[in-house]
Amino acid sequence: MAIVKRKPRNSSLRFQTYIDSSDITKKEPEKSLVKGLLRKRGGRNCYGRITVRHRGGGAKRRYRIIDFKRIERDVPGKIIAVEYDPNRNVRVGLVLYKNGAKGYILLPEGIQVGSAVMASKDAEAKPGNAMPLAKVPIGFMIHNIEIVPGKGGTFVRSAGTAAQLISRDEKYAILKLPSGETRLVPVSCWATIGVLGNADYKNISWGKAGRIRHIGFRPTVRGMAMNPVDHPHGGGEGRSKSGSHPRTPWGKGCKGTKTRKRKNPLILKKRSKNR
Repeated sequence: MAIVKRKPRNSSLRFQTYIDSSDITKKEPEKSLVKGLLRKRGGRNCYGRITVRHRGGGAKRRYRIIDFKRIERDVPGKIIAVEYDPNRNVRVGLVLYKNGAKGYILLPEGIQVGSAVMASKDAEAKPGNAMPLAKVPIGFMIHNIEIVPGKGGTFVRSAGTAAQLISRDEKYAILKLPSGETRLVPVSCWATIGVLGNADYKNISWGKAGRIRHIGFRPTVRGMAMNPVDHPHGGGEGRSKSGSHPRTPWGKGCKGTKTRKRKNPLILKKRSKNR
C-alpha cells in the first residue's frame, strides 16, 4: 500500500499524507461480527481520576470481533473481503469458512480476496495459515502469537510487525520479537504465518492536530511550560532548564527506569533500551 500526499490547498493539507485505501473491498463491516464499545472514559477510572493522560474524544467506533484464537480448526476458509478496522492499524480480512461460519483475521502481506486460509496442525506453512509453534518451520516469520495455550494471540498484532522463530526444543520455542526481545514460548501455543500488512502506517504525516484528536488523543503539554507545582521541570525565569535529570510529572527518573516488576525466567534477552 502506498502513501498518498494531499494537494496543498491550505496549510493543514500541505504536509498531510494518508494510506492508499484501494485495497479495501468492503466499506461496511459484517453485522454479526460487530459490537458496541464500552462507554469511553477519557483516561479516567471509575472514580473520575485521570489514570492515563492525553486521552479523550475521538470519532465513534464499532468494535470488530477478531478471531485471535482461530477457533475454526481444520476447516478451509477463503478471504471474501478486505476491510478497514478503526480499532487497529492493520487491515482485517473477512473469512468465509467451508462450514458457513464467518470471522475476521488480521491480514498479512500477500493475502488478498480469494486467498485460501486454514488453521490446522497439518496446514501448509504459508501466510494466513495458523498452526502450533511445534509445526512452524525454523526461521519463519509469524504474528498473532499465543503466550498462554488456548488464550488466543496476544503478541505481534500491529501493522508491519512479525516475530521470528529462532529455534525450539520439546517444550519451548525461542522467538525474536519486533522489540528486540528474545523469549521462550510453549510449543503448544498457536501462531499465524507471515508478516502483517500495512507496514507504511508508521510513515504517515498527520499534518495537523485535528487528525490526532480524531484518533482519541488530547494535547500534550511540555513540563518546561508548566509551573513548579505541576511538574518537576516547571518554573524558572524565562526558558530555563531545571538543571536536574529528566523527570516524570510524579518525580520519577525517565532514564533507565525499570518498568517490569519482576524478572521473567522466560525472557532470554531484554528488549531494546529505547523502548
